[in-house]
Amino acid sequence: MNKVYGSAAEALDGVLADGMTIAAGGFGLCGIPELLIAAIRDAGTKNLTVASNNAGVDDFGLGLLLETKQVKKMISSYVGENAEFMRQYLAGELELEFNPQGTLAERMRAGGAGIPGFYTKTGVGTVIADGKEEKEFDGEQYILERGLVADLSIVKAWKGDQQGNLMYRKTARNFNPPAATCGKICIAEVEEIVPTGSMDPDLIHTPGIYVTRLIQGDHEKRIEQRTVRAA
Repeated sequence: MNKVYGSAAEALDGVLADGMTIAAGGFGLCGIPELLIAAIRDAGTKNLTVASNNAGVDDFGLGLLLETKQVKKMISSYVGENAEFMRQYLAGELELEFNPQGTLAERMRAGGAGIPGFYTKTGVGTVIADGKEEKEFDGEQYILERGLVADLSIVKAWKGDQQGNLMYRKTARNFNPPAATCGKICIAEVEEIVPTGSMDPDLIHTPGIYVTRLIQGDHEKRIEQRTVRAA
C-alpha cells in the first residue's frame, strides 16, 4: 500500500467532506500542518469542526480557514493570537468549545485508544463543568470528559518513512501524537521522507499503523510572536 502522495491536495483527495470534524496537531505555530491546512482552504470544504490547541494567527495556519469562514466550530484551549477568531466568536458567527489544554490532549489520546470517556478534576466548579456528569472519587469531585474521535487527523512531523512511521522534533511533539491517533483517517506532512527501516524504532513517536497518507513539503516555520532586543 503506497502511503506517499505528491502534494497536500492529492493526499486530501476523496477524504474531505462538508461538516466533518478535523483534529489538527501543533502548538501555536510550532508543528502545525500548514500545507494541509492551506489545501483544505483551497478545496473550499465548509462547516468544519476543528479540534486544535489553538487557532493559528490571522493569516497563517488555521487562521486561513477562519478567514474564509470554512470553520463553524472550534474545540480549543488557547485562541488569543487570532483577531478574526475573536471577531467571529463575539459576533455569534463561530461556535467555541473551550477545553483545558491537558483535557484536550487527553480527549484526543483517549479517542485514539478507544476510551469513550475519563474523569478529571480539571474544571470542577467552573463553567467547564456545566452540563457534565460529576462523580466523587476518594472524597474529591471529578467531571466526565468524552474521548474525541475525528473524521480526519492532520499532523506535521520532522521525518517519516514510506510506511508512515513519524518522528517529531522538539516542541512539535505536543498535540501531534494524540491528534494523529484520534482520526479515522490520518494524513501527515513531513520535512523529509526517509527509507523504511532507516529510523531508529525507539525514536518513532507515531507508528505507521495510524497514518493513512503522507506528503513531503517545504515549510515556512513562522514565529508566532517575534520579540527582539534593542540594538
